[in-house]
Amino acid sequence: MTSVTFNVLHSALDGLAQRQRQIADNIANVNTPGYQAGRVRFEEELARSASRGDGRVQATTSLSLEPTRTDGGNVNLDTETLSNVDTVLRYQFAANAMDGQFSGVRTALRGS
Repeated sequence: MTSVTFNVLHSALDGLAQRQRQIADNIANVNTPGYQAGRVRFEEELARSASRGDGRVQATTSLSLEPTRTDGGNVNLDTETLSNVDTVLRYQFAANAMDGQFSGVRTALRGS
């Protein structure tokens, strides 16, 4: 199964999992002086790749541009919490869509 849809869903799941790990790292370092939060990006490149008929991308991580506190850190717990909720919902949606892709294959293999 190497359709564009499969590639997009696979890339999205990988990128969202990477984002979940980064959010966990950010939260774990909320009180670490000088720690700069990381941000995982892949959606824009994924959209471009899908429109080209491929759908395979790697997520990238960059440092957050949010303002720093007096200790030099810039993790905002509210931002991380909202980002985590958004990421979990997107992951569930993509996982359900992937399951639908495999369900169609299973049905076709059974011949019914």
